[in-house]
Amino acid sequence: MSDHSEASIRVMIADDHPLLRSGISAVLARDARIHVVAEAENGDMAVELFQRHRPDITLMDLQMPGRCGIKAIEAIRAIDGRARIIILTTFSGDAQIMRALHAGASGYLLKNMARTGLIECIDSVHGGAQFLPVEVARAVVYQPPADTLSAREIEVLRLVAHGYSNQRAAQQLGLKEDTIKAHMKTISSKLGARDRTHAVTIALKRGYWEV
Repeated sequence: MSDHSEASIRVMIADDHPLLRSGISAVLARDARIHVVAEAENGDMAVELFQRHRPDITLMDLQMPGRCGIKAIEAIRAIDGRARIIILTTFSGDAQIMRALHAGASGYLLKNMARTGLIECIDSVHGGAQFLPVEVARAVVYQPPADTLSAREIEVLRLVAHGYSNQRAAQQLGLKEDTIKAHMKTISSKLGARDRTHAVTIALKRGYWEV
């Protein structure tokens, strides 16, 4: 890569869709200060290329083959605790947002906002600030702190979403059926769900996982 002025911002794009990477590059090309130094098509490659190029800003998709965006953020932050990472995703569920922020992301932008908001987001994060658009910040603010599902509860609910009965879910996870019933009761209470199907619907909407 050629050297640029001190005012330049070196960016890495991590997204498994080539057309989206091209679109993001086209948006960034409008600003002469911003230079794309690397492109990764999965989380493992993102970590490897971060180690090699040490970009100022990493644009990270959440859902990629292999290592997901959250795991990639954690690995990159372990390499460099000052790494500045912006999530660029289609998914606005509050559970996804909170996981990304807890992992160390400094910004969270929806892909449909990229055309008008990406450069502003990069400028803010590069300057040391956190960037959350109003729509994203609202989802975080409105999340009651006690309603977050544990890893085990998510595991149970994903099996339920795939049609597992309590008995079959218990066998799959090596638990007692009564334990699964207790988990489902807690899940329904946390999510304010009427029944199993409603619990699955709420969890999907909030981004505990994607189908």
